[in-house]
Amino acid sequence: MADSFGLVATIKNRADEIYVKAEEHKLCRGKKVNAILADFLFIACRESTLSRTLKELSTVTDGVKVKEINKAIEVIRKQLEVLMGVATMELVRRFCSNIWMKNRVVVAVQEAVTNVEVLDIRRSPKSVLAAIIYMITQLSEDKKCLKDISMIAEVAELTIKKSYKDLYPCATKFIPNWCVNEEDIKKLSPP
Repeated sequence: MADSFGLVATIKNRADEIYVKAEEHKLCRGKKVNAILADFLFIACRESTLSRTLKELSTVTDGVKVKEINKAIEVIRKQLEVLMGVATMELVRRFCSNIWMKNRVVVAVQEAVTNVEVLDIRRSPKSVLAAIIYMITQLSEDKKCLKDISMIAEVAELTIKKSYKDLYPCATKFIPNWCVNEEDIKKLSPP
């Protein structure tokens, strides 16, 4: 699995360490082997802030569903007290490069993502990121459609719209002033 993603040896080694700990605590019993191996890779990637989504991992697990992987991750994370960093900046670079965004807009998205972390938005980081990308591209000359962002971020359009609605009232707090002025942000309308 690690080879199919081109992961470096340090991530493979960390996944092995997590596996050994899980075996010591007998956490692997009753779960599909491929789901557990995907869990260890996912956790190791997150710890090193390298982004791999659960959907990406499920493509190399021989039919294991995202839901199964996610359940096992929660069990392992709680029992082993593993800290998983959110690789949001890595996702920003990946998503923005995949939809051919201009560098200035990418920098604005990165700054907005940093600014939004202090706000209490209770949505997944991927859906918040997708909503931010949509908002900022609509304010720039580099407009991108919701369908393209949804496809690249692997987030449903409806989910992006809901995140957008949650973010919209506080847009002036996280969208950088150098990118657009406050009046333009107020003219921004929900999708």
